Amino acid sequence: MHVWLAAEGTGPPSAAHNLLIALAGTLVGGSPVLTHDPGGRPHVPGLAVSLSRTPSLVVAAASYGGLLGVDMEEVYPREVTALAERWFAPAELEWMAGRPDRLRAFLQLWTAKEAVGKALGQGLGNAGLRRPMPLGGGVVASEPGLLVTYVPWDGLVLALAAPTDLAEIVVHHENADSPVVV
Repeated sequence: MHVWLAAEGTGPPSAAHNLLIALAGTLVGGSPVLTHDPGGRPHVPGLAVSLSRTPSLVVAAASYGGLLGVDMEEVYPREVTALAERWFAPAELEWMAGRPDRLRAFLQLWTAKEAVGKALGQGLGNAGLRRPMPLGGGVVASEPGLLVTYVPWDGLVLALAAPTDLAEIVVHHENADSPVVV
């Protein structure tokens, strides 16, 4: 699986689309065609793809097959207790409360739920916010073929939902000299 990060999250959606097309071109060659289904989910022939944006970053993820979802949130101080209490299961709330960094724990659960929803093509609909997540990453109980993992990146929580046989994650940032294999 390949994950590309770039600046310009506040730019038009075309910034994310351009990043995804560039990534897809390195994997399938030629000039890949990006389309969207009626729900807005991106599609590139021959690849599983997903996008996410924050105010300052865009991320594109692609692999040769299987389910794939990516979501990220920038880590900055904010109140998350009400959202957590509304949407998270008791086990998730207990796990979050026991973490040294409650905000980061909340963001891990939130981005995992979003990434899984994207991988399933449902977003957060169909009770996606109530779907229990593996605490700290791992196999999703309701979707045993799907794994949640996190890409370490300073100032971000970046969650990936991918098939359980995921072998390697290659991360590329536009300002880095070379990709990082996670």
